[in-house]
Amino acid sequence: MTGHTAQQRSTMLVTGCAVLGLLGSLVGLTVVGAVDQEQGSAPAGFATTLDVRRVPPAFGPWIDRAGRQCAEVSAPLVAAQIQAESNWNPTAVSPARAQGLSQFIPGTWATWGVDAAGKDGDPDPDGVADPFTPGDAIMTQARYDCWLAKKVKKVDAKGDPTRLMLAAYNAGPGAVEEFGGIPPYPETQSYVTKIITSMADFTGSEPAETGGTFGDRVVANAKKWLGTPYSWGGGGPEGPGRGFAQGASTVGFDCSSLVQYAVYHASDGKVLLPRVSQLQVTVGEEVPPAEIRPGDVIGFNLNGSYDHIGIYIGHRQFLHAPKTGDVVKISNLDEPYYANKPQKVRRFR
Repeated sequence: MTGHTAQQRSTMLVTGCAVLGLLGSLVGLTVVGAVDQEQGSAPAGFATTLDVRRVPPAFGPWIDRAGRQCAEVSAPLVAAQIQAESNWNPTAVSPARAQGLSQFIPGTWATWGVDAAGKDGDPDPDGVADPFTPGDAIMTQARYDCWLAKKVKKVDAKGDPTRLMLAAYNAGPGAVEEFGGIPPYPETQSYVTKIITSMADFTGSEPAETGGTFGDRVVANAKKWLGTPYSWGGGGPEGPGRGFAQGASTVGFDCSSLVQYAVYHASDGKVLLPRVSQLQVTVGEEVPPAEIRPGDVIGFNLNGSYDHIGIYIGHRQFLHAPKTGDVVKISNLDEPYYANKPQKVRRFR
């Protein structure tokens, strides 16, 4: 809901794979993802091609155009926002008086609303910016998103402007400024995660691997990223992304985001694992290491906690994103570095 201020507070979430140790302090969801704004290109790690089959036909051209307004705002992101805001109902009105496809409250619309008709060769300009007119709503959404992305980048230059922008869209830019990142509001954190994860549903790209058993699909969805750079704090269910700290200049995955991606897409979006390895080894079905099979997730206690995780692919091999400077690759459980470390195996279905 645009311009809405969430009231509830919650503990900030920890993000990032802890191969080099967990962060010493709690951080928000701002550290995951990628942006290449300074180069003027589409955000690295975020898909930009809209799958027009997933949106109402009348809205597709507008969404495609909206996704070309700035680097941080892609067409799949615009579509994911609309679905979350109004579920494609152009006449929607919320209890807080948010209106239309993109759910602008009147005060915000008065500042940002645009009459999109007549631009780029479209006929019949009506001279009225109307939140209930789909073209006006969608193009205003993109305009406002782009402005928010620039504004929040000043708040946290190392954070991911796309996620910060989504937080500002939900809670207001003032809340992002107040907390120096994504506010610790459950509603806002859930909103950001929901939009980012559902972007894949609207992306015109290579489909997820869907054949075979669940374990086979986990392996297949991870294998297609072999050779992708390691990025601490980078990536997620939407794909590779820019991390933070030593991963701030790299678009890729860390160990836990690769596992999160593979399980999420193997389940067709039904299973979203926690972001960090220490929590990933606490969910799913516990499996004795002697009974491990392809597609199982295997966590390693390397430095006093289960700070590394990978995906078993069979024949004593596992696929993982090891460390900064390395890439997603296949290693062997019998390698001395891993062989004698405590391990936990989890299975998902």
